This record gives sequence, C-alpha cells and structure tokens, in this order.
Amino acid sequence: MDDFSIQALRAKDDEQVFERFVNDNKSFILGCASKSLRRFVRDTDDEWSVALIAFHEAVRGYDPAKGEFGSFAGIVIKRRLMDEERRRIAHEVEIPVGPSVLSGEFLDDEEEDGDERIAGRIKHGGGMESRETAGSTPLQDEIEAIQSILGGYGFSFYDLADCSPKSRKTREACKLAVKLLLEKEMLFENMQRGRNLPIRELCDKSGLSRKLIDRHRRYIIAVAEMMKGDFPLLREYLKE
Repeated sequence: MDDFSIQALRAKDDEQVFERFVNDNKSFILGCASKSLRRFVRDTDDEWSVALIAFHEAVRGYDPAKGEFGSFAGIVIKRRLMDEERRRIAHEVEIPVGPSVLSGEFLDDEEEDGDERIAGRIKHGGGMESRETAGSTPLQDEIEAIQSILGGYGFSFYDLADCSPKSRKTREACKLAVKLLLEKEMLFENMQRGRNLPIRELCDKSGLSRKLIDRHRRYIIAVAEMMKGDFPLLREYLKE
C-alpha cells in the first residue's frame, strides 16, 4: 500500500486528520477535476466544491481492496463532476444539442414540430453562450472537437438538424449502419481515410438500400465518430 493510501485510511475516521489531508492534497483534487473536465479548474470555481465533496466521499468509502487510493479517488471525482455536468445540461432552458437531433427521439408527426424548434436553435447556435462571455464548457469543447472532425467530411455538426432520422424504422436502419462501422474496423478506417461513408460496403453487409444510407450519410458518420471518439457528454444523447 502506498503512502497516499495509508494517509487516506488515517483520515477516514478523524475529521481533523481529514482537513489536513485535504489541505495537503489540494493540488491533487484540482488536478483530477481539471483532467475530468478537460479545462483548468480553480478553487474559486463551483466545480471545486463538487470535487471536494467527491474527495470526501472517496476517503469515507475507501477500501484498500479496491486498489490504491489515488486511482479510486480520481474515479469518484470524475464521476461526480460528470454527473453534475449532465444535470446542468439537462436543466438548461436551451440546449445546443437536443436528444432528438442525435437519437431520433421524436417518432410521431405531431412531435416533429418540437424537433424542428430545437433544430432551429442548433442551426443558429441558440442556447450556447459565446466563449468571450461565458468561457469554454466541456460540452462546448466536445462540440468544437466533433466540428473539427466532421469538417473533414465536408459538413458541420449543425447540419445534423436537417439529416437526423425521424421515424423508428429509419432510426433502426441508421443504427444498424453505425453498428457495422463500429464492429468492422476496416470499414471505419476506410471511412476516416477517405473522409466518406463506404456506402456500397454498408449496403452489401446490411442489406439496407443505398438511397436510405446516402440520405442519412452525414448522420451515420457523425454518430459513428461520436461513439468511437472521446465524447462522453454527446454520447449521453445517443440512447443506444
């Protein structure tokens, strides 16, 4: 057992020892928070409070059988910060990416009006504060990253508002195409190398019509890239 783990055990049932333990490892907590959110976190940020509570939770729940304390605490801190980020996104009045855009959640014609309203906000960047006024957030960082990737394919992240499937049948077909891309490494590599969807191969292996795959080409590419890459928040919108 390393020294960090021994100190955590000592702090587990002694509040004064715990306070010293926190003060001595403030940089560790901030480092875990910054790494989890992929941006610099200060002790004046709200995220510091969440990370501190998570660190306290990690100390109280630490069991040497779970491994070294540093790794365990890092996981707990990241999990709590991600949970808090998801709650924040869920409660925003306007979200830059609605679930319907990525998962085809609106199934009926009467529900598509709501999908179009969200799509309109996506097209015009509604609900996303500018970096100059609000600073970068993890969700904005992910959108910026996927924007860069999709730009190589010749379309924008915001184009998904126009090409996401609306019906259950079409959504299931697109899901099958994405599944094949993720399972067949060669297909995915060919897509990335050529910056285009391997439509013929997907048709041959899936039995789907060329017209359907071509119509939803951008959606299939975007979802496959999000599922394959480091996009935990965007994947929250991908129900399956």
